Amino acid sequence: MSLTPFNSQLIADVGISLGDEGKGRLIPEVADELRDTSAPVSVVLKVNGGANSGHTAGGIKLNLLPAGVVVKDVSYLCMGAGVVADPRKIWWEARPLEHKGYNILSRLVIDERTMVSDFTHRLLDLATEHYRTHVLKEEPRGSTGRGITPAYYEEVGQWQVTYSDFLAGPNFFARKLAQRVQRAMAMIQHVYQIDAATFAGFFDTLTAAELRANDEAIQLGLFSPAEFDFKVFRGDAPFTLNLAKLTEIYWQAGTALAKNIGEVRELILREKNAGRTIIGEFGQAYWLDKRHGFSPNVTASHTYVPELFESAGIPIQRVHTIGVAKAYDTKVGTHTFITQMDDAHPLAVRLKKIEFGTSTGRQRMVGWYDAVEKGDALRYGGFQDLMINKIDALTGADELLICIAYEDASGKRYKHVPRNEAVRKTLKAVYSRHSGWTEDISQVRKFADLPVNAQRYAAAMMRSLLEVAYEGLAIPADDALPNLRYLGVGPEPSQIIKDVPATAELIKLG
Repeated sequence: MSLTPFNSQLIADVGISLGDEGKGRLIPEVADELRDTSAPVSVVLKVNGGANSGHTAGGIKLNLLPAGVVVKDVSYLCMGAGVVADPRKIWWEARPLEHKGYNILSRLVIDERTMVSDFTHRLLDLATEHYRTHVLKEEPRGSTGRGITPAYYEEVGQWQVTYSDFLAGPNFFARKLAQRVQRAMAMIQHVYQIDAATFAGFFDTLTAAELRANDEAIQLGLFSPAEFDFKVFRGDAPFTLNLAKLTEIYWQAGTALAKNIGEVRELILREKNAGRTIIGEFGQAYWLDKRHGFSPNVTASHTYVPELFESAGIPIQRVHTIGVAKAYDTKVGTHTFITQMDDAHPLAVRLKKIEFGTSTGRQRMVGWYDAVEKGDALRYGGFQDLMINKIDALTGADELLICIAYEDASGKRYKHVPRNEAVRKTLKAVYSRHSGWTEDISQVRKFADLPVNAQRYAAAMMRSLLEVAYEGLAIPADDALPNLRYLGVGPEPSQIIKDVPATAELIKLG
């Protein structure tokens, strides 16, 4: 089947699991598809999150910048008002990419209402986790330590500092930052009950993390190790910071980006009016949304399609949504993982060798494909197309399982994800079973050339999630069903199958 036309100049790139689905690789794929049309991609907008939402695109690992950096003819790399961004992190990511030949700073547009995160948020992140585990005696949340949730606290509390503050005089920024530091230090000492030795250790922890993350840039001579030494921000007494140094460094980093700060909402309206296409790039995934996921294992932002309009600052209108998943599931942190594989299972052993977080390097847990989660993301989030990655990683398994329902101890079945976490924790997966294949599929580019069992497994993934999505509802006409637009058979940009049969035909194979 040839690729179906997009039904909007706004395209949303959204995860339908719990992140790490390979959303970054979708950006250059869509840009390539539209390049020689009347509506080429001119804008890639980072919609939500911050440096916690790692993407890999074109072989480049990104944390904060939009994955459109790898598409050289995309005119604008935008950060929306729904993003929290540390200006120093922008430089740490942009300069090495510029060194490698990627044009970043001449294309980067940071919305005036994008929120400024800074070092205090990272301290609060570590303090919150310490409080959770040492005072409340709860399981660790598995935070990235990038300060994202504390930064969003300030939006809700109406204390936010935005990039527009770098366009005013220094005194206004300095006053707001001083207030932020005072609040943070009081919370760390008195609310989170951190002792002085632990507080001092936070500076070492964060320094070590950034030295690791930026080792390549240091080796290239783009930054000195001192750039990532957070100990310069220590105050003379416990629970204090060197406010003058913090203010100086962040003011310099932010004002150096002054020419990149602008009105993203006006830019997007202008580009859309000119007939060009805008891709909204989402971090995390549907089940990590702060409202619809399961706290505390969620992120601090909204992670699905409606946030595109809030972050861009434009009216709600038709959007073409592509939901991205993997051919199996992964999770990090302390999520309830109903489909988790036994660590001793041969497939689990192999998958865990390739599953590490882009932002944090954390080992991911692995599990069978959960069609209940994905079907509900489709049912309640809405999608026109899907992309499923890493089906190649399943080669060699004798048998593959797909979760088609949940079941409690009494035998009651659940066709949808319960919204009550206490209930969800008691459930077990009900699986359909599918034969595996042994042939290497990494070089296959035509769906018909896949082993029959790989074709059937792809069909079963689609059929099972659609059965959940439309359970009890009117099933759309064949030509209105969400299609499997792209099927990833390897990490390289070329390793994608694009001629998957239309869904109505595909699901008959399974």
